[in-house]
Amino acid sequence: MDILKAATDWAKAELFSTPFFILFGVLFILASVGFWQLGKTDMAKAYIIPTLVAGALLMIIGLGLFFTNKSRITQFETAYKSDPSAFVKSELVRAEATLKEYRNIVFKAIPIIIIVCALVILFIDKPIWRASMITIIAMLVVILLIDGTAHARIDAYNQELLSAEKDLKN
Repeated sequence: MDILKAATDWAKAELFSTPFFILFGVLFILASVGFWQLGKTDMAKAYIIPTLVAGALLMIIGLGLFFTNKSRITQFETAYKSDPSAFVKSELVRAEATLKEYRNIVFKAIPIIIIVCALVILFIDKPIWRASMITIIAMLVVILLIDGTAHARIDAYNQELLSAEKDLKN
């Protein structure tokens, strides 16, 4: 098994998925412009700022992840060639920390935030609050969809790292 190829393949797969954050960010910003130009009701006008902020956040997330993972591809080869064992250990630490973050943030905190936002929608009747909560829910659903696939990829990558660690010890 070539762990360098696995690491590179994982980073390339991440490069493929992170532009979806940017795409959804652009869609949220376009929705904001649409609400600004076409919104006639108070509810429609209330969506302008929340969708603009959500779009900007998704674009920032997407661009940050894209450039981080793009630089990793070249760093992987350098780190692996200098010390394969240290490379595997550092990647294992990073992958396991990322998996822990997914368990705590993506699969626990985000659903709780969605539930709280849904409750706010039920109990508060102000258009800006409702628009904000609906936009937050939509943004978090996008994050859950994209990060759900990213979680599966990093979990598979972590398994390959564990296997590579065993091979290096033998």
